[in-house]
Amino acid sequence: MVKIVFLGAGSTVFAKSVLGDCLHVPELKDAHIALVDIDPERLADSETMIQNLNRNLGAQATVQATVDRRKALAGADFVVNAIQVGGYEPSTVIDFEVPKKYGLRQTIGDTLGIGGIFRALRTIPVMLEFAHDIQELCPDAWFLNYTNPMGMLTGAILRATGINMVGLCHSVQGCATHLCGMLELPNDNLQWRIAGINHQGWLLELSREGVDLYPEVKRRAALPEYNKKDAVRFEVMKRFGYYVTESSEHSSEYLPYFIKSTHPELIDRFHIPLDEYPRRCIGQIEGWKKMRQELTESKDLVHNRGGEYASYIIESVLKDVPYSIGGNVLNNGLITNLPFDCCVEVPCLINRNGVQGCYVGALPPQCAAVTQTNVNVQLLTIEAALTQKRDHVYHAALLDPHTSAELTIDEIVALCDDLIEAHGDMLPTYA
Repeated sequence: MVKIVFLGAGSTVFAKSVLGDCLHVPELKDAHIALVDIDPERLADSETMIQNLNRNLGAQATVQATVDRRKALAGADFVVNAIQVGGYEPSTVIDFEVPKKYGLRQTIGDTLGIGGIFRALRTIPVMLEFAHDIQELCPDAWFLNYTNPMGMLTGAILRATGINMVGLCHSVQGCATHLCGMLELPNDNLQWRIAGINHQGWLLELSREGVDLYPEVKRRAALPEYNKKDAVRFEVMKRFGYYVTESSEHSSEYLPYFIKSTHPELIDRFHIPLDEYPRRCIGQIEGWKKMRQELTESKDLVHNRGGEYASYIIESVLKDVPYSIGGNVLNNGLITNLPFDCCVEVPCLINRNGVQGCYVGALPPQCAAVTQTNVNVQLLTIEAALTQKRDHVYHAALLDPHTSAELTIDEIVALCDDLIEAHGDMLPTYA
């Protein structure tokens, strides 16, 4: 019997996607599924939902719901992580509202920027506890991380513990298909190659039936009827030669060019949705009231297997059937012009040996240079989290492309101090 542990199971919709997929795999129909969350009410909702799916999909899985993480992890084979430390309130509110006092605006704030830095600082300590439990209770388990900021969290845990771990994100698998669909190009039978870091993977090659699509992609992307659909990413492609994996609202805050208080006209020109993530959170909180009833009270609840990587990784490891993904792993020379110890998003091969990152070589020099500006922040945030040195928090923020383009050195240091104070006991003590 395979044991799958889902940490952060109160994310009921996402738990349905991942575990519903697993219940379609013949080898997992009798799995032991352990649901873990610190919110008993949300945990109970997810347990009810999974039990309904288990019955309706004809599976015979054993479902356990518990707030006792260590009890759940004992003997686990696979651990899925989807936690959010601090939730919307107070954490996300702090990440957005405190920087606003300094005139610093954000869109998503979950990957880079001042919001990404502090999301990492409050999440890494919790995930280190998970990793240490895994080392003790299920040392051979594979840890599948879906929590952001992906690069910082995955990089920190792999550097600090060396457990079997891969970071998983949607942005790679849908990138080429989405791009071609958006530009009204055929998006079947595509061949593509992507490498870089999470949310800033570079679409290095794109072809269909042997024809390079990049010239036509760039031509269409410059046309007004298409350009407005993805203005930031198309501008990045125009200037640096390649398309990136994550959306324009994300990408706008990874670079110093788009959100500038001295040039407010850029917000309209590039269609940048400031405060987008808080809006989404509020909408999701309101939407959950209706969705909860559908997920927990519908006796006819069903699920079709989707495209989330988790169930396919588990199936590949169990059956030793090769499977490929875009995964987040330590670099270790996979991308030769990025630091050895950073976390990269590269093609990965899955089989009975688990997840193995594939050699990419060098990124185009301008792409590597852009990516390095983000890697700098990631590595220094990891250093801050692992050493608990306040100076490294400052260093990460001082080198952040967007933050440093907007604020002075003194303002950035003061902002970090304010954010540390606002987080209170959600953060360890930074000396």
